[in-house]
Parts: sequence; structure tokens; C-alpha cells
Amino acid sequence: MRTFSRPTMSTRLPARFALGAALMIALAGCQTSTIASRDSDLFSTASLGEASLKDTAAAGKRWQADRSNMQAGMAYVRQLEALGQTQQKMQVLDELAGHHPQDMRLQAYYGKQLVRSGQSARAIPVLQNVVKSGKADWKTYSALGSAHDQGGRYVQARQYYETALKSRPGEASIMNNIGMSHLLEGNLPQAEAILKKADAQPNSRRQPRVRQNLALAVGLQGRFDEARDIASRDLPPEQVEANLAFLKKMMSQNNTWQQLKPAG
Repeated sequence: MRTFSRPTMSTRLPARFALGAALMIALAGCQTSTIASRDSDLFSTASLGEASLKDTAAAGKRWQADRSNMQAGMAYVRQLEALGQTQQKMQVLDELAGHHPQDMRLQAYYGKQLVRSGQSARAIPVLQNVVKSGKADWKTYSALGSAHDQGGRYVQARQYYETALKSRPGEASIMNNIGMSHLLEGNLPQAEAILKKADAQPNSRRQPRVRQNLALAVGLQGRFDEARDIASRDLPPEQVEANLAFLKKMMSQNNTWQQLKPAG
């Protein structure tokens, strides 16, 4: 197995190293790839208050009475998501999607949730069916890009992101995905350039993950002071220093990336 020394001057990292390095974002409470979750009121958890076990159990009982009932099923999904019960949420969505294969709004949501749960191989055919139906929006194409990024198919991923960007010019979340795709592939200068453009978009103000990903791209090139300045726009000092310490330690040790590489 090949090992890698500290890339203090290099601007291009092995793709697998970069994939592990991207986990720094998780420490900042951000994601390396964005999938918008607000598709409609029916499928949104944005307005859901704090879920209780009692309310969730009641929602589950209503769904169990008619497991093909879309409204009851999605109410149960929202409760499970609020409680962080991802596996059970996906089981309910699996069944709902099976009952409603022609409901493209549900299928699109289901595919995006598969991507979010790391099940890219299952997500791709679901989302491609939505595309074939002619009812795909930019979020569907962006989700397809993320699914291909998860599988290491970076060029194909960026083709879907570019399609999404044509429908939604200047959307920071899509540009963020393109930048992170280049980072995961190991092309740090290109990742930095695109993430800077994403951060310059007006709608990036609501998306601190864009700046944290930019800080990551800069930090991976050894420019730690600059990375600190960027990260400090959104994170408290102690979190910034913890992230930088993590990054420096990772870059200074051989094969650290192997320990950080996501499973699957």
C-alpha cells in the first residue's frame, strides 16, 4: 500500500487522502455535499417542532393501519427524522416508495434521502427514473451528482452538477458541490477557485458550509493562517483551532487518511 508524506507544498492530493480529509467538515457541523431538504410542505421537516417518543409512536400506529397512506407515512417519517432515527425512517420510505412508484415527488425525495444516508448505488436508479419522467428539478440533478461523487465517479458527478447549475444559475450549494467534487478528486487549486466563486454568491450567506469547505481546500494546501481567517467567519475560535489541529495532525502522519476513509 502506498504511503503519503505531508503535502505542505503540493496542491494536488491523492483522491483517497482528500476523501478522508473532507471529514474535517463533519467536526464543524457541516457536510461535504449539499442536498436541499425542503422540497414541499409534505416532505419538509423544517416546521416540525421537538418530537416526542409518544407522538412518534402515535404517528407510527396511524401509518401501520394503512402502510400505503402517503400522508400518514410522511408524518411518521418527519417524526423519525426529528428523533434521529435514520434507519427506521429509511425503512418507512422504502415501503412508501414501493407503494407509489409513479409519484415522482415522493421518488425524488426518496432518492435524495438515499444519497444522504450514503446509499448511492440505490439512489442513482431512483433519481434517474425521476429524470426520465421529465419532472426532475435542479435538486434532483444535484443529488445525482452527489451520488456519483460518493462512488468516486467525479467527472460524471460534475456533469449532473452542471446540469443543475443551468437550471439554477449562481446557486451556491451547487457550486459548493462542484468544488468539493474537485477536492475529493484531489484537485485542490480548482476546488479552491470554485469554492471562492460559490462564497461570492449572494445566497452563500445562508450556507456557512461553503466557507468551511473553502477553508478546508485552503488548509489542505498548507495555508493555515488563511484557512483560519476563512473558518472564523462562522465558527467560534475554539472550533476553528480544533479543526486546524485535526487537519495538521492528519497531514503530518503517514496513512492517517486510511483511518479516516468513510466505510463503503
